[in-house]
Amino acid sequence: MWKFLYNIGLLLASPVIVGILLAKPRCRRGFPQRLGLENGFFGVSSLFGAGERIQPKQPNKQDEPKEPTKPVIWVHAVSLGEAVAAAPLVRALHQRHPEFRYIVTTVTETGREAVEQRLAGVAEHRYAPLDFSWSVADAIDRLRPVLYLFVETELWPNILWTLRDRNVPVVLVNGRLSSRSFRRQNVGGIRSLYRSVLRSITLCLMQTERDRERIVTLGASPDVVHATGNIKFDQPLPAGEEDSSWRRSVGLDEQEQLILAGSTHPGEEEQLVSAYASIVQAHPSAVLMMAPRHIERVDRVDLMIRDKGFVVQRRSRIGEKITGPRIIILDTRGELARAYRDAVVAFVGGTLVPVGGHNLLEPAVWGKPVLFGPYTDHCAEVAAMLEERGGGRRVAGTDDIVRYCCEWLSDQGARDGVGQAARRGVLDNQGALQRSLDLIEPCLNSETTGGLPLRSPSHVVRHV
Repeated sequence: MWKFLYNIGLLLASPVIVGILLAKPRCRRGFPQRLGLENGFFGVSSLFGAGERIQPKQPNKQDEPKEPTKPVIWVHAVSLGEAVAAAPLVRALHQRHPEFRYIVTTVTETGREAVEQRLAGVAEHRYAPLDFSWSVADAIDRLRPVLYLFVETELWPNILWTLRDRNVPVVLVNGRLSSRSFRRQNVGGIRSLYRSVLRSITLCLMQTERDRERIVTLGASPDVVHATGNIKFDQPLPAGEEDSSWRRSVGLDEQEQLILAGSTHPGEEEQLVSAYASIVQAHPSAVLMMAPRHIERVDRVDLMIRDKGFVVQRRSRIGEKITGPRIIILDTRGELARAYRDAVVAFVGGTLVPVGGHNLLEPAVWGKPVLFGPYTDHCAEVAAMLEERGGGRRVAGTDDIVRYCCEWLSDQGARDGVGQAARRGVLDNQGALQRSLDLIEPCLNSETTGGLPLRSPSHVVRHV
């Protein structure tokens, strides 16, 4: 019943969904692939069952996969954060099992870029299908995965139902359920829908005991749910220069102190600029760098900063050297994690406004003091760890930012102590990656993949 109702609702909403996606420039790339229109073919499938296609496309030489003899492991990571988290897992799986072909799907452009940068030569990128029955059937017919891994509770019913019907093991990796998501999904009929979806999952590897309890409450079978920790703690340090070349490339002198605000949103950017106006009066060598979460907002952020009377530089346009108080906008992709290395103090965005927070571990792994606001539902355990270890401070707004920044800019000993506590917290919580790999391993034998001979090309579709 839920499959029928879900697909009816999705079909009725499809004009709105497609219109919204087409209205967003960052969602247009790969749009035919998302809809199952790849190579001009519209994957016709059972409307309500998301099952086998009625008229499968005939393979041809042009459509053959690059490595047709290798069965596919499909990893889904919706956006940048999930792609970053998934990268070490995919690399480790590839090292253990080079006999597989690894496909990583994302929804966003930032996710695509993370896959291409971090998994070059290891995995191929594709755009994830929208959860329409025909799009899902097209993707699965093309890939014929022997294992599907998805990161951080990205539940799409048609994908999970179809994989279950085809006896493909499904593993949720680094799963989490925010308080908001749990409340929304733990309601009457919605809970019944999620129970149907969750019963399609072979293994749920959750970040915390709280997440484990929540997903069981929503309907996952307790015997397939494990609390394994957060694999983001196992991220390797970003590759980067060991000298001062990056600082020079963004126009920073040796004596200037960088305050880096990463993944910022509207509403908190104004507070950060106001805080900087006070900080720079006491510490004129301080320079603020701001990295908006959505790079297409750069023009608006630039205008807002200029309206407040500050000199603005964009990372992509730094030319003539400027000295003195200024704000640098990090308007390039893929540099933020590395940029934290040269910061004196870091602020992580999405926390002063009710977004839920972004990756607090990126500055912590470099041993930097971390500031974040009250809204940390997406990273609650990491925020709590940083507070308990003394590696970070929760701020309520502008006044707190000014206070802590001025304290750490003035006292290197205090600043180093907080940063070292942040880094120790990261190191002490590593190990989730290995625990996850050990639990995934049994899913890679032929008995748990529908009896498929994994090293044989006979079951691999020839028109990916």
